[in-house]
Amino acid sequence: MNQDLEQALQNSWQERQEYAEQMQPLVGKLYRNQAVEVTLFGRTLIGASSIDIIKAHRAVRQYVGEKLRLRETFPLIEAMSEMQLGGAQVDVGKLAVKFKALPAGADARAFMAQELASIVGIGHKQKPRDVVLYGFGRIGRLLARLLIERQGQHNLLRLRAIVVRGGKDGDLEKRASLLRRDSVHGPFNGSITIDNERSAIKANGAFIQVIYANSPAEVDYTQYGIEDAIVIDNTGIWRDRDGLGQHLQSKGAAKVLLTAPGKGDIKNIVYGVNHTDITSADTILSAASCTTNAITPVLKVLNEKFQVQNGHVETVHSYTNDQNLIDNYHKGARRGRSAALNMVITETGAAKAVAKAYPQLEGKLTGNAIRVPTPNVSMAILNLQLGMETSKEEINTFLRDQSLFSTLQQQIGYTASTEIVSTDLVGTRFASVVDSDATIVSGSRTTLYCWYDNEFGYSCQVMRVVEDMAGVTLPHLPADK
Repeated sequence: MNQDLEQALQNSWQERQEYAEQMQPLVGKLYRNQAVEVTLFGRTLIGASSIDIIKAHRAVRQYVGEKLRLRETFPLIEAMSEMQLGGAQVDVGKLAVKFKALPAGADARAFMAQELASIVGIGHKQKPRDVVLYGFGRIGRLLARLLIERQGQHNLLRLRAIVVRGGKDGDLEKRASLLRRDSVHGPFNGSITIDNERSAIKANGAFIQVIYANSPAEVDYTQYGIEDAIVIDNTGIWRDRDGLGQHLQSKGAAKVLLTAPGKGDIKNIVYGVNHTDITSADTILSAASCTTNAITPVLKVLNEKFQVQNGHVETVHSYTNDQNLIDNYHKGARRGRSAALNMVITETGAAKAVAKAYPQLEGKLTGNAIRVPTPNVSMAILNLQLGMETSKEEINTFLRDQSLFSTLQQQIGYTASTEIVSTDLVGTRFASVVDSDATIVSGSRTTLYCWYDNEFGYSCQVMRVVEDMAGVTLPHLPADK
């Protein structure tokens, strides 16, 4: 390699690293001290490594067709750090693209003061809300990670307790170990210690009471200083109003959210689609299923643009804890066969469940599922008959724009990669990610392939519902269309 070229590459890389390292403490302080979450085209920069920040900037090219350099976003972040701001989610990537289009010599501080005028000088006044995790399985532990990663002076949702069955010797250590290490999602980002004397887990400055109980009736949260709490039931034991209503009998509990499809008249909320149905009077809600959250946002925007006439949803889903590791008795058809060795055809109610969140598609979809031998990340294949003819380019361009510039940008992700596979999607915060290279269109018939992290992506959707229930949802700037 030419020596001058090699030196230029090294200098460029070093510059990017230095800017990224300077951004990290500013991003952290903005969140901890002012409840301002800095994102870059939808990707949160809270807790991001310097390499994560660099990669987030590189990804911008596929969105806007040109590079976004760290030296272009840093002055905007620096300007924010010197301002008194109210809580908000600020997409510095979109603002940087807008700032670049201004005449040379434009002042970054004046630009940010104008763009953030709605939150300048108002301070942050929202009161934090106590949260309890009832159950501590796959979803429960990921929710704990999401709650703990936002620790800080102005953290709006505080994980105060975990309720589990058991209480045998060594149980607390086991619970902490499962939070500390995860075979799919990797190590916990921070420090975890246990307090055996007070039966608690300490994580990144959070004191989390571990309560042992066999039913909600046994729990009094107020004796731990917990009041007006939102209880997230991730056990799946109860799915109707009577069962979930037991939580409201516990002192200190005010609202309940189920991390599974609710039955009867319980509202099934897919955040981004029907979250406006949540009212202050709602005490029991459901966050629907991972698959319903994955497909409903995409189906909603497609229906509004192209009018979905009918369709079939086939989910290729990772195996779950409900299946057997090796062949053994199971009350469900086929689910008794080894999850690690077989593709297993099973049913899914996700297609019908779409109508609970988006009634416009009621009766228009069928669905089925195939469980496959992977531990996480699933795919929904949407075979749709549209009300008009279109093309692959039009569909993909539309969905890309929805992922960037709509109110569903947190729900709909988009990739143009020709090499992406399921493990690449572990940890995605989108409800689903459209694989644009795999899109098939023939006249008015289209087939879409949507990846989704059925654990972490779904947990992010649950957290958005919790924020809404708690009344701590922050504005997005610049404003979404």
